[in-house]
Amino acid sequence: MKPVEDPVEDPVEDPVEDPVEGCLFCEIVTGARPAHHVIDHGPVRAFLDHRPIFPGHTLVVPAVHVGHLNVLPVELVEPFWSTVQRVSRALMAPGGLGAQGTFTATNTVVSQSVPHLHAHVVPRRRKDGLRGFFWPRGRYGSEAEAAEVAARIRSALSSP
Repeated sequence: MKPVEDPVEDPVEDPVEDPVEGCLFCEIVTGARPAHHVIDHGPVRAFLDHRPIFPGHTLVVPAVHVGHLNVLPVELVEPFWSTVQRVSRALMAPGGLGAQGTFTATNTVVSQSVPHLHAHVVPRRRKDGLRGFFWPRGRYGSEAEAAEVAARIRSALSSP
């Protein structure tokens, strides 16, 4: 299967740079800005969010500047998501925070507060006060509408 073309104009001219001047996360990775690191070496780094939803809310970022998920080089896909998984497991581990679960999220361009790919890994506990999703949910008008939307996505996935 061929990769999906990025339909959004990439705000970063060169999708992978090392580092980008003025990028908050590049500054954290290089040590120019302080942060509480949980992983401070390798191709993917992790550090505490300075405004956590709950204590332990961790951000996972590529060590090189990557603007967003759609331009993440294929060689970083596995290390990026494996690190997200490792952080999630650590938050749930009895020797970590003992969370009952985690919420993991990433934005791509829209609502991306820092234009450097990052995944939020947030520790969760039942009845912790975080309610569902942060956006309104709806329904398709009909099964035909849902089928048409699915067909359009399948078409985009198979296009060169």
